[in-house]
Amino acid sequence: MQLSSLLTDELNLKDYQKKALKKIGLKTVKDLLWHFPSRYQEIGQLTTVADIIKGENITLSGKISNLKFEKTWHKKINIARAILNDGTGQISLVWFHQPFIANILKEGSTVTISGKAQSNKNGYYLANPTYSLTPTSKRSFDVNNIAISNHSSVYPETKGLSSRWFQFNIQKILKKIIIKNPEELEDFIPKNILKQYKLPSLKNALLYIHTPKETKNAEAARKRFSFEEIFLLQLSRLQKKIKHQKKQTFDIKINKKKINHFIKNFSFKLTTAQNKAVKSILEDLSKNHPMSRFLEGDVGSGKTAIAAVISYAVLKNGYQTAYMAPTEVLARQLFESFIKYFTNTGAKIGLLTSSESRKFPSKVNPETSTKVSKNQLLKWLGQGEIDIIIGTHSLIQEKVKFSTTEKVYKEKKLALVIIDEQHRFGTNQRAALTNKKNETSEGKFSHLLSMSATPIPRTLALTIYGDLDLTIIDQMPPGRKKIITDIVAPKERQTAYEKINEEIKNGKQAYVICPRIEAAPAESKNNQAGKKEDSKKAGMFPALAGMKAVKEEYKKLSKEVFPEFKLDMLYGKMTSKEKEKTMKNFESGETDILIATSVIEVGVNVPNATTIIIEGAERFGLAQLHQLRGRVLRSSHQPYCFIFTESKTKKTLDRLKALTTSKNGFELAEYDLQFRGPGELSGKKQWGISDVGMEALKNIKMVEAARTEAEKILEEDSRFENYPLLKKRIQQDGLNIHME
Repeated sequence: MQLSSLLTDELNLKDYQKKALKKIGLKTVKDLLWHFPSRYQEIGQLTTVADIIKGENITLSGKISNLKFEKTWHKKINIARAILNDGTGQISLVWFHQPFIANILKEGSTVTISGKAQSNKNGYYLANPTYSLTPTSKRSFDVNNIAISNHSSVYPETKGLSSRWFQFNIQKILKKIIIKNPEELEDFIPKNILKQYKLPSLKNALLYIHTPKETKNAEAARKRFSFEEIFLLQLSRLQKKIKHQKKQTFDIKINKKKINHFIKNFSFKLTTAQNKAVKSILEDLSKNHPMSRFLEGDVGSGKTAIAAVISYAVLKNGYQTAYMAPTEVLARQLFESFIKYFTNTGAKIGLLTSSESRKFPSKVNPETSTKVSKNQLLKWLGQGEIDIIIGTHSLIQEKVKFSTTEKVYKEKKLALVIIDEQHRFGTNQRAALTNKKNETSEGKFSHLLSMSATPIPRTLALTIYGDLDLTIIDQMPPGRKKIITDIVAPKERQTAYEKINEEIKNGKQAYVICPRIEAAPAESKNNQAGKKEDSKKAGMFPALAGMKAVKEEYKKLSKEVFPEFKLDMLYGKMTSKEKEKTMKNFESGETDILIATSVIEVGVNVPNATTIIIEGAERFGLAQLHQLRGRVLRSSHQPYCFIFTESKTKKTLDRLKALTTSKNGFELAEYDLQFRGPGELSGKKQWGISDVGMEALKNIKMVEAARTEAEKILEEDSRFENYPLLKKRIQQDGLNIHME
């Protein structure tokens, strides 16, 4: 047996079990062994049936009888039942969803059983108790009997696979691999690192985490696996950085005089933090290897202005810039912002999304843009007649070509790629745009500037973006006031409406954000009582009941709450023309209240909007809520944010209260990481980090230690010649580390 062996070859699996394993991504022996317990149940004191006390965790040793299996008629649930007799009395045992017990427990066999004592009219019973076929009064920690422990492991379950199924099969495989093929568990982490950070070996860590004798065993194992995951990620990112720095790039000369003149034409002064960021990025552009920098700044800190300055520096060297945004609304707004920055500079700017293409300046009116056909815009782009192209995912389409005709347009090449809210794009999407360099010439690689206003904990940034140099804008433009954020109970809703009414009468505007576009089928007026189909459909959406929807709120607020004001709607399914018209009306002040989904979350900039209501706030993550309320942090006016929630749970209210106390988005991100727990962080799937890996991100010292050790190894041996086990493990995990 090897770690890479398929579970279908090593376990006797039924079809439903194969489907369940596939659903949660467990294919190999390694996948199963790294499926760690979510918690542990302490096994109770060894006692007798005669001394049972209801509600206590107990352990009993006795003989099994009356073993039988049945399936419930209604839900077809597999149930195993048995009686345990220890000589002082007997107790009923029942297991749900565990048909494999038939292959383990036999009539008359002696077992040790642990669980919580419960009772009903028929007496005491244990539900889903853990069990061992080896009776013992003194528990030990032994490879030959790894089922016996002071703690019972509780695993994340899925339909068809119970915690006990995982416990039994993991122990079975672990015992088999330790005895028959121990070299599979040779440690790939160098011994000096294990010793320095007091980490258990791989074999011991697997034993400790699945069958801990004491709590400290499990804690040591989790520490080791946390370090392991971050260590491997750091090796991956840093190796990528080293390789990237060996590539050729474009020669960018920095003319400080021209750049300062460009900045002086802004309608505002750059903050100290913005100036520092500009300086760092310009220094990167002048180096002989391609820039890879991640610029993180809170909502409204001025990242777009920095992007404009850097694009201008590239423009003055005769090169092209591509600026990719995650939504059409943001791409269009960035296009309009760049027009303001680059008016009278001679720059030609294009906009490319799935539904429209535009060019600035227009031949008819040099101060505005004009619509052009997509084919025409792409032709100009390929001929080098577009200096800056701004767009969405459309920029990574194969037909989008940058200047390639060397003899005619020798100085026109894609030298800079800017990606806004980069975490919203997958790794392949980001690479698709930066790899457009292969269509330019001479094998040169574009400079990359990634940006984000989404709060990301420092530990996560150091790990996930370990191949990028990190710049943080920790300063807001002068005059910005802190958003007054209130969590509003349902009965206090009128107070928020009155504030909006007051603000609009003072010439301001407002947003109302809803989680959905339309009401759930259960709430739809088309649902007629007595219609079976509608009733069935309504029952499919219990989690959506009561959730506010844009279209319903628009009708209600227009007629009942704000009949004297002009309201409009904005959501993702609208056409590009509809979105453009809606945003223009709101930006011009023609619309007083914009009712929208989270489509306005990123980048939408309307300085006159000072108030925002967020409906169903418990359905959004803290980072997303922070982004949404940032829409009213665009001027020196006092902004207000009203958080509406239908939830009354302390956990939800405590989480939302962090919005009222945090000083900035970074503090909020750290709160989410420290207090919500790794299993609840939305980034888990997005970043590809496991629960145990996310635990490491709570510990800056561990992340820095993993990074330091990775740097040491790569510095002395970037091809892992002296670390064959580490090289093998990296290749097994497919971490995109290249060994050349």
